[in-house]
Amino acid sequence: MSQSLDSGQTAAPAAGDTTRERILTAAMEEFARHGIAGARVDRIAKLAKTSKERVYAYFRGKDALYAAVAAREHVVIAEATQIDPCDLPGYAGRLFDYFVARPDHHRLITWGRLELPGTTAVADDPAQALLARKIDQLRQVQQAGQLDPAWDPADVLALVNQIAMTWASQPELSEAAAAHAVDPTTAARRAAVVTAVERLFPRVC
Repeated sequence: MSQSLDSGQTAAPAAGDTTRERILTAAMEEFARHGIAGARVDRIAKLAKTSKERVYAYFRGKDALYAAVAAREHVVIAEATQIDPCDLPGYAGRLFDYFVARPDHHRLITWGRLELPGTTAVADDPAQALLARKIDQLRQVQQAGQLDPAWDPADVLALVNQIAMTWASQPELSEAAAAHAVDPTTAARRAAVVTAVERLFPRVC
């Protein structure tokens, strides 16, 4: 069970609070490497050049710290990949590129899915807000006649995301492809992802 402050509250971040940022950066590395259960607050504090007590002054427990790290990462991913509902193959390619370059970021998100299933990360969860916005964008494209309305937009987003992250979520298959695929390059894997999405949801712009 995660330790907590006596008050049960999380300290509000101050503007330009570099200690809090160092904690979040250190925590991301720790969670990506060890998961939530395996992460240690003392290691996070040491890497962040602060104390455990200071970590708990900002975050009421390890789960709350993970939630803050994951929430920030979802925003970073959204900004880096920028969904274009008229060009879903391009969006899939950007997601593929993001996680190829940052496999630790994929592990970070995956740990939360495994260890905190069905829980709400934080109040006003930015990840849920981002997903809702993407679904609404897809719905608008459907209403404009540019995307097949037979698909539920939530299914469209889920399928595109899953295809884009196929290789990131199966590192053992990536190793097998590098040894046995006709074309073992990362570029070939990316092309397969983009082509698969293109066949399901062709570009409309």
